[in-house]
Amino acid sequence: MSWHRHPVLTSPPSSSSVTLPTVHHTYKPLYGKKEEEELIRATRGQRTAGAGERVVELKRPLGVVLEEDEKGNVYVETVAPLGNAARTGVVKKGDIVVMCSATFGDQLWSTRGCGLPRVLSAIKVRAGPTVTLVLESAEGSAKKGQNNMRAMQAREEARLKAKAKKDKLLEELEEDEKKLKKGLFGLW
Repeated sequence: MSWHRHPVLTSPPSSSSVTLPTVHHTYKPLYGKKEEEELIRATRGQRTAGAGERVVELKRPLGVVLEEDEKGNVYVETVAPLGNAARTGVVKKGDIVVMCSATFGDQLWSTRGCGLPRVLSAIKVRAGPTVTLVLESAEGSAKKGQNNMRAMQAREEARLKAKAKKDKLLEELEEDEKKLKKGLFGLW
């Protein structure tokens, strides 16, 4: 394993550190492309972490190695055992980075589908000694995707129901207009 893959984020091992075996971990999304795209659209405008999301503020160097999946999502490949991320106890291998600190201030920006270069750049140019990350476990990400899919289905069902109601009302209106054309209220 290379400790210098992303030098902005990792510290070189010291002589007293433990040597980690090479681990090949690949993050695989637990839901499909359509759900992923809908989730990206839904979260793109967020500027703060939601209730129940794991938020961690890390001093630099962060002590993690980040990687990117085929959809441009960034996840934690490795947590350095003696790094700042490991000291928090919050950051776990396989966690997905869903939000990151803005260049300055308290706002966050969504990193879903942004790709590793943009996330690394944001971390590198961040003003101040700390970076805030919002993390999601792969299982949590799958649940969010499934919930989002259910919400999409509910919206579609509501749209179809409203269309059916509209069509029925239009049909009734047309029948009433036909009756009116026959004569004054159908009396003669």
